[in-house]
Amino acid sequence: MTFLRGARRSAAALAATALVASIGVAACGGDGGTGDGTFTVGHPEPDHLVPGNTTSSYAFDVLSGLFENLVGLSKDGKPVNQAAESVTTEDQRVWTIKIRAGQKFHNGEPVTAGSFADAWSNAAYGPNAYEANDYFSQIKGYDELNPEDEKAKPATDRLSGLKVVDDTTLEVTLNEPFNQFPQLLTYPAFAPMPKAAFKDLKAYEDAPIGNGPYRIEGKWQRNGPVKLVPFSGYTGPRKPQNKGVTWKSYSSADTAYTDLRAGRIDVLQTIPAAKVPEAKRLMGERFLPRKTGTIDYLGFPLFDERFASADLRKAFSMAIDRQGINKAVYNGDYIVADSLLPPIIAGHRPGACGELCTYNPAEAKKLFDKAGGFKGTLELYFSNAQPTYYQWMQIVANSLKQNLGITDVQFRQVPAADYFALLGRREEKGPYRQNWEADYPSAQNYLQNMWGSVGNRMGWKSKEFDDLITKANSAGDEQEALKLYNQAEDVAIREMPQIPLWTWAGQGGRSAKVDNVTITPYATGLLVHEVTVK
Repeated sequence: MTFLRGARRSAAALAATALVASIGVAACGGDGGTGDGTFTVGHPEPDHLVPGNTTSSYAFDVLSGLFENLVGLSKDGKPVNQAAESVTTEDQRVWTIKIRAGQKFHNGEPVTAGSFADAWSNAAYGPNAYEANDYFSQIKGYDELNPEDEKAKPATDRLSGLKVVDDTTLEVTLNEPFNQFPQLLTYPAFAPMPKAAFKDLKAYEDAPIGNGPYRIEGKWQRNGPVKLVPFSGYTGPRKPQNKGVTWKSYSSADTAYTDLRAGRIDVLQTIPAAKVPEAKRLMGERFLPRKTGTIDYLGFPLFDERFASADLRKAFSMAIDRQGINKAVYNGDYIVADSLLPPIIAGHRPGACGELCTYNPAEAKKLFDKAGGFKGTLELYFSNAQPTYYQWMQIVANSLKQNLGITDVQFRQVPAADYFALLGRREEKGPYRQNWEADYPSAQNYLQNMWGSVGNRMGWKSKEFDDLITKANSAGDEQEALKLYNQAEDVAIREMPQIPLWTWAGQGGRSAKVDNVTITPYATGLLVHEVTVK
């Protein structure tokens, strides 16, 4: 079977946030508003800027400009080659990747097959404790780098499934056949790294050296702006149409929106829900609605025995009025979840979650009592990235109090940059907000990653679920694969270790200073290179 031979990535555009010029806002736009061809985007603070050490979309904002993966996604979500010339296989288990010659890192080093092998092994090496470690679990040798005894030092620091045949050829052997591998390669963690990076990884994170269309100017100052400028040595398909972008960090989405209105930034990918009616009214064509694959969930820490009962978890799900929250917090614009998958992903089945995702306080109380109720303080965890998280958590808390009789509910609000690290350490003591946006458009990306490996912060394990995912991953026919993915979804719904809530409505905007702004529903998000500056 052959994938992507000779294909080139069509540039998928980035989406931006809107400026309210109609209320007297300066049309010159953000911090770079001096006619220098640059623009500014507001977003929450990244956690890391080493590709394999983050699963945060805020970090991906920056990394997508600094790095170029072997494979990217077109605007319609199809895999197309970027740094790769071809990605081929005969059996879906052994893949041969030919790398486009002549590519360079920002420091002048050549981009080779070894650049990818080094970066992937570094991310997969257990003692490094990288956030995206599990994304490499498909590759042969992963288990040797991640022994069950976390205190044991692995005998090697290299993935045995990676063979550097020559400078432009990488052979990848997987543990099992995996038909989604070209899609997986689009994920930012699979970017290459230069040899210079491994001399001092801490220094490298402060000033990442990539192979993408932009290079960093200066250093990354935490909670400060990250300025990217075009890299003159870039030869790939994403040639910048502007002279640079500054990513400006905000701890408050409301403040970012205020700065958009004031002309201090030019793009905001997510406008706070409470401001959306105003933004729609005042921004006109600069308000940027879009479909997304981002779903919010309420996860349970199953390593805490208080949440061991599936009936208890189902009771929580049926006690939450999703549609009421959608209207009260999100102006009715979000899509209430009826499946573990969002509507834009192949395999979504309307009503798959059935009565378990339907508001039914009476039935919820019956299940709650059957499970033996809940004793002690119920702690609800969420980050401060969006003000709406606190708003809907308040409604959830009230629902659980009124419908189930849980009287002691406490909120645990965590800084966005620290939130997923806390969950990764399993320090949460109660239900937590979890969301997932499409790393790549595949049912496997949601189901296996959220319930099986990467995003499974619940501690949930199911052999039945895992076996169905394995069969789906190796299916030769897409429809057969989707059938098996749906059967795995049914297992997760039956156990409900994580409650699906709603799919986001993408609502961003741009200033009058910029144009050609598109936000994709995938990890690439805002495609900076297509933005033009007036």
